[in-house]
Amino acid sequence: MSQIPFGIPRLDSIIGGGAPPGNVVLLAGESGAGAREFLYTSATMNALSHADAELFDLHYGSLADTATPPPEIHYVSFTAGEEYLRREMGYTMDDEVVESAVEHIEFHDLSPEYFQLSPIPREWYLGQPTKLEDLGHRHNRESVLGALGSTLSEHAPGNLVVIDSLTDLVASQSDEMTWSDIAMVIKGLEKASYQWGGLILVLASTEALSKTELGVLKGATGGTLLFEWESGGSKRARTMVVQEFRGVLARLESENIVQFETEINESGLDVSDVRKIR
Repeated sequence: MSQIPFGIPRLDSIIGGGAPPGNVVLLAGESGAGAREFLYTSATMNALSHADAELFDLHYGSLADTATPPPEIHYVSFTAGEEYLRREMGYTMDDEVVESAVEHIEFHDLSPEYFQLSPIPREWYLGQPTKLEDLGHRHNRESVLGALGSTLSEHAPGNLVVIDSLTDLVASQSDEMTWSDIAMVIKGLEKASYQWGGLILVLASTEALSKTELGVLKGATGGTLLFEWESGGSKRARTMVVQEFRGVLARLESENIVQFETEINESGLDVSDVRKIR
């Protein structure tokens, strides 16, 4: 089967074109260390391959013979809409790249389901005040995990889906949604993804998770990319480590690669250096 490119040029070339299909990959990292930028870049570059071949070749280059971009790219957010996400992606990449790519990205805003049982005013996330008739239907609406499941069942097979972010779910734990519920959904997602044959990227902040919770998520997903800040002298560097990934980690180990240094440029996040065992 063809690999699904991550959209990170140097990383894809090192691992043979991209990720094996049928995987859920956890992007876990410290604030600003590159996990979110990886998510943006992956969605944007895969979309750009369909939207503008010339621009894709300029910013990404040539795909490996074994790599095929997924036909559809879906961006799932629990707290933000398309307009906000377009602006945030523009802070990471060149405006021309983002403007071309987003036309081929389908955004799914689950904020109505996410905020519906919170005390936050309706107009904050829907742009309209709560009406009297809405109050009677409030508890009959689909839960945020139910809405996520429905969205993935419909759009994940054979495609790239990015989920932004698991941290939002962890922060909203309640009687209606516990940590056990969240962990069970991720475990079920990994099982379903194998049948779907696409690629699902799940963003999470390591600062919002306990070691036990992070360990559960690592065990429930097919791959884990860990993003951290590293200080050396007067410089700070963004680093990325592939902690676990079936079909990918073995290739890195055979080449003695232990860590990647990353940078953010007009094409998004890319690998700037590779550290090997010497």
